[in-house]
Amino acid sequence: MERTCPYAPPAEHVQLQRDAPVARVTLPDGSWAWALSRLDDIRAVLTDPRFSSDRRREGYPLVTAEMRAAFSADRPSMIGLDPPEHGVARRAVVGEFTVRRMNALRPRIQQIVDECIDAMLAGPCPADLVSALSMPVPSLVICELLGVPYADHEFFQSRSATLLRRSIPTVERRAAATEVREYMAGLIAEKTRTPTDDLLGRQIARGTDPEELAGLGFLLLIAGHETTANMISLGTMALLERPAALAALKDDPAVTPRAVEELLRYFTIAEFATNRVAREDVEVGGVLIRAGEGVITLANTANRDPAAFAHGDTLDIGRGARHHVAFGFGPHQCLGQNLARIELQIVFDTLFARVPGLALAASVEDLPFKDDAGVYGLYSLPVTW
Repeated sequence: MERTCPYAPPAEHVQLQRDAPVARVTLPDGSWAWALSRLDDIRAVLTDPRFSSDRRREGYPLVTAEMRAAFSADRPSMIGLDPPEHGVARRAVVGEFTVRRMNALRPRIQQIVDECIDAMLAGPCPADLVSALSMPVPSLVICELLGVPYADHEFFQSRSATLLRRSIPTVERRAAATEVREYMAGLIAEKTRTPTDDLLGRQIARGTDPEELAGLGFLLLIAGHETTANMISLGTMALLERPAALAALKDDPAVTPRAVEELLRYFTIAEFATNRVAREDVEVGGVLIRAGEGVITLANTANRDPAAFAHGDTLDIGRGARHHVAFGFGPHQCLGQNLARIELQIVFDTLFARVPGLALAASVEDLPFKDDAGVYGLYSLPVTW
């Protein structure tokens, strides 16, 4: 269901939270699953080992038979693994994303942001913020972190756009995923022959299985630029629409981390990344979910749960609440969340300081939102200054 208001979850999801927070719902292919819309219920499921993240399991809530066939044929990436395999895979790479290591990247991220803003200001006005800043910043950062040549960014950005767009036939989306995996496998083979000091190179030196590493590289490359790019666009739009909030952010840099946290909660762009399937009978919210039944986590609605967030439909950049599930929760919580937070903080602080007259060049009602994509965002954001 689409967000009829770009700032709000679908009205039907809000009604479920009010009337039936654990509800049996029908999927587009005619199958059914349980939809959870309360924050506490979703956090409980995401920390309960009786629920599986394995997309190959019977009952996992995928919307088409083609998607089920694709996941059953492919080797699962880290987000589709259960214990103990998931813990082993995550521990092998989690050290690459510590707060200390991410903070060490700040100077380079700052340089990338400044260069992108320089180019935007030197170009035509109005400009599209998505192509000028939102997409290149996280793309450059994740490429350098992984050791992927940025010269290939058009290739993987176009494939990830295809992969995440629900309106594109499954066979085409599967082909796009295969192309990125094959690209990553080739890059890993090249780095095996000629070692490099980057994330992929270090994982090769650890002896990580090449096929497993290709899956990890695929996951980090796609997730590492798509999600942050969309948050840059949506966050900029929301702040430009709220002059008082923007003024508070400009006046006090200490506000920015809390503002970032609130924007993450408010938009919850990767809403369905945390779906699960029950491995055994479990009671959730007073409802018995039986083994083999799928669970859909309406994370965007949960992040407005009035029991957890007072006035949750209001964007309050001073709120700073970090118990949201925008990054998921539990063992599968987003690996790159520290990097995403730092990128967003640097972008917002730098953009509004260097371009104080920045303004939207189109009404919000006319903007092209990604209602047909697996990750919510904007296809373009016209801005002027």
